[in-house]
Amino acid sequence: MEESKQYEIAGIELSGDEFTVEQSLVRNKYAAYDASGNKVLKGKQKLAKLKEEFPFTAPDGTEVFTVKAGGIIDVAGNYLLTDAQTGQDLVVLDNDYSIFQDTWTVRDADTEAKLAEINSRGAMVTLARNFLPFGEIIPHKYEITDQNGSHVGSIDGQLSLKDRYEITIDDASNVPKEPIVAAAMVIDAIQEN
Repeated sequence: MEESKQYEIAGIELSGDEFTVEQSLVRNKYAAYDASGNKVLKGKQKLAKLKEEFPFTAPDGTEVFTVKAGGIIDVAGNYLLTDAQTGQDLVVLDNDYSIFQDTWTVRDADTEAKLAEINSRGAMVTLARNFLPFGEIIPHKYEITDQNGSHVGSIDGQLSLKDRYEITIDDASNVPKEPIVAAAMVIDAIQEN
């Protein structure tokens, strides 16, 4: 049995290895599509919450999981992903804030073992995004690695009117897909892209 199977979320099944995440023009509301263009997941940031919260639903509207901040205004902190149907805490998305590189670590919710890491590529791009006027229009590009630092995939931002990310997972045998797709949405919302 593959290690990533224990992190599967009841109510959704992400097959394939390519996904597109798009943000709505109006607010932090997202949709994820598979390589065939089928909507596989929706998520949005709840407004007026002390702790940031992102409920995710299947295309039919069934709530499948929630990502919730560990603290109030948690720019550099942790976000817990909980299966909505089983109530089980699956993974934690840890944000290690830096002006030079955006680093997100995906950890097991119980053992805190590192499952994957999502790192922005290029200190100059990260600095430009943070400090140049209109720097936020520069698309993010991330590399996904497993717990040993081996390449697993990428999240590539596309220049468009609304935020759009192409997620490619080259080898998901040890990395859970659902948290990676959720992380792309949460990262975008937290970093106010």
